[in-house]
Amino acid sequence: MDIQKRHSLFQSVVLHLLPGVLATVAYLVMAPVVMQKSYPALLALLFAAGLVIVPFELGYLLLQKRRAKNEPVIGLREALPNWQYIVFPLGMVIWAFLPSGALSVLDVYIAKAWFSWLPEWFFFLNVDQFSGFTREVLLTTFWIGLMINGFVGPIVEELYFRGHLLPRLPGPRNWSPLINISLFSLYHFWSPWQFFSRILWLMPWGYIVWRKKNFYLMLNAHCASNTLGWILTWSLILAGK
Repeated sequence: MDIQKRHSLFQSVVLHLLPGVLATVAYLVMAPVVMQKSYPALLALLFAAGLVIVPFELGYLLLQKRRAKNEPVIGLREALPNWQYIVFPLGMVIWAFLPSGALSVLDVYIAKAWFSWLPEWFFFLNVDQFSGFTREVLLTTFWIGLMINGFVGPIVEELYFRGHLLPRLPGPRNWSPLINISLFSLYHFWSPWQFFSRILWLMPWGYIVWRKKNFYLMLNAHCASNTLGWILTWSLILAGK
């Protein structure tokens, strides 16, 4: 499905980064309130995703659909054999977890070297931060996060970033996945220490989507990797409760 109208470079950068800026501001505002209620700061980030990112990105797509005439709002939807919707996302998930150990070391180094000035609660998935919370509070955070981080967020992000923004990037087409993934990584202003590692493990995903002209491959992989990573992380957090 071809996209005829491209965005300008400025428009592309703004559309990639603005929802992340707004969500990070909301996170910073809500985190102290959430912590005062004896919940982890991570819950504020989940609220920011559910109340800012999802409405912004989905609302923008719906607005474009109303304005569109003959041009599709969502591109990269060429049909593929059914097995590819399983095999390629499975390979993407395996790739995401294979270098995760080395990349986590890189994340920790960057967090300490460049972002040690941030408050401790900003490092929201530090397992040690959750020791003082009750099991009920942690389970509430887990289930809300599983819904938002595991399904709703990834689905909306892939519709917005890969389905809509990626095919509209200006410049040479072979550079589009690199630009899209780099801006998508930067958009996560709430976890800037993961900027480089996120690019490294998402870049192959972006080029597979581009070559196959099907964003559903990354949507499936995004949901699967987020869900699996969330469950594994929270199994450690809840183990002592």
